[in-house]
Formats: sequence, C-alpha cells, structure tokens
Amino acid sequence: MSYLNRDISPTLFIIGCGTPTPTPERFGSCLVLNIRNEYLMFDCGPATTHKLAKSGLKTTDINHLFFTHHHYDHNADYPCFLLCRWDHEKEGIPLLKVYGPSQTEQITQKLIGPDGAFADDWRARVEHPASQQVYAARGGKIPRPKPTFDVRDIEAGEHFKIGTAVVSVSQATHLQPILKSLAYRVDWEGQSIVITGDTGKTDEIKAFSRRAQTLVVNIWDFQENMTKAMTSGFCGTLDAALLAKESEAKRLIVTHQTPGLCKPGAREKAVSDMADIFKGEIIFGEELMVIHLN
Repeated sequence: MSYLNRDISPTLFIIGCGTPTPTPERFGSCLVLNIRNEYLMFDCGPATTHKLAKSGLKTTDINHLFFTHHHYDHNADYPCFLLCRWDHEKEGIPLLKVYGPSQTEQITQKLIGPDGAFADDWRARVEHPASQQVYAARGGKIPRPKPTFDVRDIEAGEHFKIGTAVVSVSQATHLQPILKSLAYRVDWEGQSIVITGDTGKTDEIKAFSRRAQTLVVNIWDFQENMTKAMTSGFCGTLDAALLAKESEAKRLIVTHQTPGLCKPGAREKAVSDMADIFKGEIIFGEELMVIHLN
C-alpha cells in the first residue's frame, strides 16, 4: 500500500543504509523525504525499487530524485527505478524530475535514451501489442508514450522550490576531481534537514548545515580507524558528531555504515562515542527505518 495521500509528513524513510559492500542487512544508499505528500528521493542505490515497495512506497509516489554523486552504491538501481516508474505511469502521474552533479544527464541518456542500454526494453513495451494490452489493463492509454523525464545537471548554489519546501545545493568533498559530489538542504515551514551524502567534514558543509534540525551524515568507520586520506572524503564517527555539534543540529542520523560498525557492540560504541560530543538525539540508521521528524 502506498503512503501517498496519507498525512504522515514530515517523514524520512531510510531505504538504503549501507556501503558498496553488501550484507544481509544493508547495501547502498537511498533516502526518501515526505513533506506534505511530496516525496523527494536522494540517491538510488542497489535494490532501491524493491526496498521502496517494502517500505510501502510506489515508484510513482516519487516525483523528484536528487543524486549526491555517481558511485554505484548511490545509483546502481537508477535504470530499474526509471523503467519501473515509467512502466506504471498513467494519466495524472507528474513527470519525474531528476537532479544531480555533472554526468547525470549523460548517464540517463546512456541508460534509456534512443541508443541507450535499455532502449530495446522500452521499445518492446511501447510497440508490441501484448505489452500494449498489459499497459492498458493497468489504466494506461494507447498509443503509449516513450519514457520521458526532466533530467538536469546542477551545481552548488542552486535552489529548487517544491511544494512548501526549498531544496538548496552545496558542494560536498568526496572524490573530486574524478567525481563531483553534492549535499542537499531542505527547508520547509520552519523546519530543515541536511543530507550530506559522502563527504569529509568541511567548513563549507558546516556552514551549509547551520541550525538544521536534522542532520543526516554518511559515516565510514570509527574515528580511530580513519586515515588522513579517508577523512578528506568521508566522515568518521566523531566527525559526524562534531559536525552536528558545531552546526547546532538537534538530531543526528548516521547512515552508510560499514559492516564493521554494525556488529553487536560496535554500533553501541559508535553511538556512545558520538554522544560524548553531541548532546542531541542520535539515530543509528537501519534500512527500512521510518523517522517522523516533528
């Protein structure tokens, strides 16, 4: 059952809460933020489409997708999500808008453009009579339109008005210059959340996160295991706590944990270490967790 049209906002769904290393409990990154029945998705890591269904969400609930960067643990399910959403579209479903750092437009074309990897898939669904009948039985109208999405490469400093919310964009520091990375802040009705994506703890991210009620930080490992090279592009446990403290957040949610952080005893140590620094609410993210932000 879809959550759409149920008054549960504002709510954060942790869809994917892992790293490039799959475990039975977590793999890859994806978050969905619901603000007054406007669903904003951040990243589209492995198995996102299936995990959305397990969370009670439909692909057609999502009208806005924001990418932090284009590592596979953040975008591997993108073609599946695009095709599944398009395949189940019918009259009244808004056009999907996709935003991300440079390469987002190019990646989309390489996947579902006229010469893309999945072009034969959607052509068969558009043109074959059997596929047309399946589409019509789901409420679609023939002739069936080709997949169409509004995809944009964006930069730090841009802002987008979506319903009652404003989404702002900042640079994140991860693995530049090979990959550009972005962080996002969503402000609405006196509330705010920052989604850092993969980044080191920088002054730019601290300023961007200033006084956000909720701060979602991707962490990699215990601080004592983080080398200087790693902290240039990732947060350790204490980096996340300091970022929350210095930005004056009220709630810290940590995601993207490595398998070692998720072992019995390890997660308790991680939370305890962070609580020594940050005195607000700390949530150790788990896949399929639903957090009400009020």
